[in-house]
Amino acid sequence: MRIGIVLVVFMAVWRSYLIAQSTAFVLGGGPSIGWQRWDNSFDRQPLFKYHAMLAIESVDNKHDRNSVFAQFGYHVRGSANRFTFFQGIGSPLLVFTEEFQFRNLALTLGAKQKFDWGAGKKYFYAVGLRGEYTLSTNLNELVGGQNPVLQIYYPFEGAVNRWLAGAFVGGGLELPFSDLVGGQLMFSVSPDFLLQYNQPPIENVIDPLNPGQRIRIPERRIRNLSMELTLSIRLLRKVIYE
Repeated sequence: MRIGIVLVVFMAVWRSYLIAQSTAFVLGGGPSIGWQRWDNSFDRQPLFKYHAMLAIESVDNKHDRNSVFAQFGYHVRGSANRFTFFQGIGSPLLVFTEEFQFRNLALTLGAKQKFDWGAGKKYFYAVGLRGEYTLSTNLNELVGGQNPVLQIYYPFEGAVNRWLAGAFVGGGLELPFSDLVGGQLMFSVSPDFLLQYNQPPIENVIDPLNPGQRIRIPERRIRNLSMELTLSIRLLRKVIYE
């Protein structure tokens, strides 16, 4: 909840700054690759998904070297397990993929540094801070959510952290199509500061394989790291002072 309050305050400051200047509205999306650190090790494979975002960015009519931006987006974060089964001589290999999906809404506040690249084109880098909220997951749809014997080895909904925070680092190109319309291509990396999943040790659990015995479920901690390629269209709103 504190993350949400901080973001609202920053958003109000950003909004007052942006209104006083020319602004660019940026609408985009593209592919993403998600990794997760489980229990202090990257032992899961990447998750290939997608994202979409809408941003508003300040524009300096004269130089346009620096800007601030506020970006709101939908991101599917997570990781995957892939299993390959040999079906026999002459038969194709069977590949089964199990995805751990966390569908998040993200608000990013940041700044860009731009550099000229000839004929109105610019390249840039950007840094910012993110706040996220997890709308839903697919944990209950996984094999472990359906099979009581496997449930103890899988993450479950009750230990999911809905509120997250992290960093945003990116870079890319701005390409003008006309005075008021342009394009943007950006590659970004988003590591999380806070855990997406935090389950403490659970003692004295009935062993599903040996109902007469008790076992201990160890602690499980999961943290996100995402890489995204975003193709966007930029719509410029100019403020001209007379």
